[in-house]
Amino acid sequence: MRKLENKICVITGGGRGIGRAIAESFHAEGATVVIADIDADMGSNTAAQIGCHFEPLDVRDDKGWARLLARFPQFDVLVNNAGITGFENGFVAHDPEHASLEDWRAVHAVNLDGTFLGCQAAIRAMKANGTGSIINISSRSGLVGIPMAAAYASSKAAIRNHTKTVALYCAQQGWRIRCNSIHPAAILTPIWEPMLGDGPDRSARMASLVADTPLKRFGTPEEVAALALLLASDEATYMTGAELNIDGGLLAGAAATPG
Repeated sequence: MRKLENKICVITGGGRGIGRAIAESFHAEGATVVIADIDADMGSNTAAQIGCHFEPLDVRDDKGWARLLARFPQFDVLVNNAGITGFENGFVAHDPEHASLEDWRAVHAVNLDGTFLGCQAAIRAMKANGTGSIINISSRSGLVGIPMAAAYASSKAAIRNHTKTVALYCAQQGWRIRCNSIHPAAILTPIWEPMLGDGPDRSARMASLVADTPLKRFGTPEEVAALALLLASDEATYMTGAELNIDGGLLAGAAATPG
């Protein structure tokens, strides 16, 4: 029997990148997959290619979550994957001194408010059966300071903490609804393209961006999907409030050997 047979799984931001890889992995393991994405064209095309459902969703909108719940009043797994860096439309000051309140709030609205609303919807969808898995995609940036991306780092740190709050709340209610977070570092998705470019120096840029990573490479969306699959499955029913780092050893410490 496949690992997610008879489970309904909702993945936000599932149209591309990590979200798409998770959708493909879950579908391959027998899940009924619902891709929820603000980009209707990309989301619906991805859903058609994989063979799953598509629901338009702006994760910042509580009414949008209500519409999703009306369509799928009960589901078993939610992956809160939708997120932004704040640099989608080019460079914007996101350091603590120069970031605007508008730009700060825009990042938090998607990353943090979207995760809060998603967790809330998932609890409502799962509590009737008293079981389920909520997976929040945080970041390595939620565990350390990022001077030039303060809003992104702050929002991802808050996701890490809210994951533990949700986990404890659900356990307190006597539900077997688990909530865990995944913390990827440099994963090669379209979000990196503005920094990498397509010129002859692309390989050099890639190498420089992972120079401090002990494994000296980018991670892949499929590697993150493998962790999400574990957390979604019944093989991880004793894991809640946990955080899983997937960072090529970046947070393990310095790779240099003392002289």
